[in-house]
Amino acid sequence: MAQQYLPGQRWISDSEAELGLGTILMLDGRMLTVLYPATGETRQYAARSAPLTRVRFAPGDEVTHFEGWKMTVREVEDVDGLLIYHGLNAQNEACTLPETQLSNFIQFRLASDRLFAGQIDPLNWFTLRYHTLENQSKQLTSSLWGLGGARAQPIAHQLHIAREVADRIAPRVLLADEVGLGKTIEAGLVIHRQLLSGRAKRVLILVPENLQHQWLVEMRRRFNLEVALFDDERFIESDASNPFEDTQLALVSLEWLKDDERAQDAAFAAGWDLLVVDEAHHLVWHPENASAEYRLVEQLAEVIPGVLLLTATPEQLGQESHFARLRLLDPNRFHDLEAFRAESASYQPVAEAVQELLDEGRLSERAHQTIHEFLGAEGEALLAAATDGDIDASSRLIRELLDRHGTGRLLFRNTRAAVRGFPERQLHPYPLPCPAEYLELPLGDRAELYPEVAFQSQQDEPEAQNRWWTFDPRVEWLIDTLKMLKKFKVLVICAHAETALDLEDALRVRSGIPATVFHEGMSILERDRAAAYFADEEFGAQVLICSEIGSEGRNFQ
Repeated sequence: MAQQYLPGQRWISDSEAELGLGTILMLDGRMLTVLYPATGETRQYAARSAPLTRVRFAPGDEVTHFEGWKMTVREVEDVDGLLIYHGLNAQNEACTLPETQLSNFIQFRLASDRLFAGQIDPLNWFTLRYHTLENQSKQLTSSLWGLGGARAQPIAHQLHIAREVADRIAPRVLLADEVGLGKTIEAGLVIHRQLLSGRAKRVLILVPENLQHQWLVEMRRRFNLEVALFDDERFIESDASNPFEDTQLALVSLEWLKDDERAQDAAFAAGWDLLVVDEAHHLVWHPENASAEYRLVEQLAEVIPGVLLLTATPEQLGQESHFARLRLLDPNRFHDLEAFRAESASYQPVAEAVQELLDEGRLSERAHQTIHEFLGAEGEALLAAATDGDIDASSRLIRELLDRHGTGRLLFRNTRAAVRGFPERQLHPYPLPCPAEYLELPLGDRAELYPEVAFQSQQDEPEAQNRWWTFDPRVEWLIDTLKMLKKFKVLVICAHAETALDLEDALRVRSGIPATVFHEGMSILERDRAAAYFADEEFGAQVLICSEIGSEGRNFQ
C-alpha cells in the first residue's frame, strides 16, 4: 500500500540517517520534498520509492522537544494524519508534544532504536547480510585463511611449508626447494598469511635487479598484494622524510640498496616486520671477510624480527656457504663454522636411521642404538614403540628428532625425487648426421657441445649463406616439428643467447614461423614484451626461444 505523505509529518532517511529527523514540506504530483532542519539539507524523492521510514514512537518511549525538554510517552493520538504524543515530563507533569515539535537531531544509531521506531529493512537484505557475515566468519576461522586465495594451484608441499612458516611469530627460515618447485609461491603464501593474520604489517623484499619485475607481477597477479617497487628515481622523488614509510610492502633491488647509503639509512629506520631475500646463495661470506651484500642483509636481519631466505642450492658452494645463510637466521645458534661442521657430521647416522624407519617401518638394532644415543633416556618409550612398528610412535619420534636436529626448524627443502605427482621427464632423442662444416672444427669441449657457437666465432663477418643455421640439420628438424605443432605454443631453450638470436633469424627467413627471443642481454621491459607476445593466444608468437640464464626466475607456464 502506498505511503500517505502529509506536510508536517516526521520521517527519517534510510540511506542518510545522519541527516536527522526530516519534515515533509510538500507532495507535488510524484515528487516529495523533505527538509532536514538539523543539517539544513533538502531532499526530493520519487513518492512511490522514497527511502523513508515514518518516525512513530510508542508508549514508554522517551521523546525530546526541539527546546530540549524530554517527555515519556503515555498515549499516541493520530489527528488528520499527524501524531500527537501525550505523556509526563521530567517533573511528572502531564504534557502534550505534537510530532511537528520533535527535536530535529533524533538519529537511530542503535539497532534497537531502529527496530522500535519501525525502521526495518526488507527480510531479503537481512538474509544477505547474515549469509555474508557467516561466510566471512568461515573464512576467518579456516585453516587455509591466507593460503587459499592465491591465483595459483598450490601443491601439497607448498601449502605445508607456507602454513608451518606463516603460523610462526617472526619466522626465520631458509626455503631451499629445488628449482621449479615454487619457492616464490611459498614466499608469497607466507607473506599473504602473515599480513592477514596480523603477524606482520610491513614487509621488505630484497631481490636481484633482474628479478624485480618478476616479483612485482607475481605478488600483484597471484596474491593481489600492492607491492611498491623502489629504485633511485622513486626514492629521490618521494616527498616523505622516509620514502620507505610510504608503503607497507617494498620491493627493492639488492644492488641498488647496497650502493645507496641514504636508502640504507631509510631502510634501517623504516621498521619492518618481515625481510624476504631471494637468490640468497649470491650472498658471499668467508670467516675472514664477507661481501657488501651479505653485510647489508646481516645488518637488516639484526633489526627485523622475521627473515625468509630463498635459495635453490643450499649446499652447492659447500658447508661454508650453507653456514653463512644459517648464521643470518640465528647468529647465536650458528656462531662457529668448525663447530657446525662437527655437529653436521654427527647428524648423518641419525638421518640414515630415520630414513630406515620411513622406508621399512621398523628399526634395526644398529639404527635403534644410534637414535638412543642421540635422544638419551627421554626418548626410550617412543623408541621402543617405534621399534615394534607403532606408526603413531614413529611419527612422534621423527618429530622429536627433527626438533633436535640443528637445522630442523630453520631449513625447508623439497626435491623432485621426494615430491610426488610431477610428470616424469622423458628423453626423446633424434639422432642427426653431423655436418662436414662441424667436423672441420678443432677438438674441444666447446666445439663438441656447442658446434654452432664455435663455427660462428671463426667467421669474421659471416654472410647469410655462411651462417650455421643454413646447413645444421637440427634447424630443419626444428622447423618440421614446429609445423606439426602449429596449434601449440613451444618453448625452445638454448645454452647461449647468440644461438637463440640465430634461431629466430633462421625461423623468420626459412619458414616464416612467428617467434620471439628471451635472453639475459635484454632489458626487463624487452623481456616482458617478448613474454607478452608469446602469451597472446590469437596473434602471438608460436615459439619463444630463450637462453638458459635469460629464463631464470620466469614462469612461462
